[in-house]
Amino acid sequence: MPTVIDLASKGRALEARLPGLGRTLVAYSGGVDSAFLAWAAHRALGADMLAVIADSPSLSRTHLADAIAFAREQGIPLQVITTDELERPEYARNDASRCFHCKDELFTVMEEFRKAGGYNTIVYGVNVDDQGDFRPGQAAALQHHVAAPLLEAGLTKQDIRELARAAGLRVWDKPSSACLSSRIEYGRPVTREALSVVEQGEDALRALGFRQFRVRHHGEIVRIEIARDEMPRALTPEMAAQFTRLFKDLGFKFVTLDMEGFRSGSMNALLPAQELLRGR
Repeated sequence: MPTVIDLASKGRALEARLPGLGRTLVAYSGGVDSAFLAWAAHRALGADMLAVIADSPSLSRTHLADAIAFAREQGIPLQVITTDELERPEYARNDASRCFHCKDELFTVMEEFRKAGGYNTIVYGVNVDDQGDFRPGQAAALQHHVAAPLLEAGLTKQDIRELARAAGLRVWDKPSSACLSSRIEYGRPVTREALSVVEQGEDALRALGFRQFRVRHHGEIVRIEIARDEMPRALTPEMAAQFTRLFKDLGFKFVTLDMEGFRSGSMNALLPAQELLRGR
């Protein structure tokens, strides 16, 4: 847990950084990092900031609706734009560089929007903890000169959650959630149909009352990850029957529950070491 003094110092560093960015676009997804950044930027810049969320088939309707609702609750100005990463063959083929091509599409569209609207800076919600994971999207952000105020302020994921909680933001404990494409095993093409199946599966798990989970698409096999503290509910004959019915109805031939439970980025464990090193 961060100390009160460290957290206050980092919070002040963020507050000091934001006004110098000028008119700012915030790459916003509705997750705790980008939501906190959008909230902080709005406090610091007022009408000189705009949150921008990219709508595409890889963003679930549930997450889009919640992101829009949070911005509305906080009075944060928001623009929904459309991105077409699925039309890029290099993205759809779904190799280890998929996230790079996704963020390249996002920041290319945002850069056009920035120039047209007279904005000075684009920022996104990368934090200190993200530096230790496989994140090719960060390379795209660097190429597009996207600023990272949370990282610059030395904020970790836990710091951000604590600051968001102190600010009374309801998203402070929102489960992390990457795009729907991250659920599809590397090498299996990303298609609208596969994304729809994953989204329907995750909506079904949410309707069953689970909070932290992933539906991992391995072709004929679905691998369900459930948070370890929620596993007792999943490990019953009755729930197994529901999982089987739900996911076979979605077209999977084999329905599996991952005994390691939920962990972010578990698909990356299948990548060769050289690919993991390249994405850092």
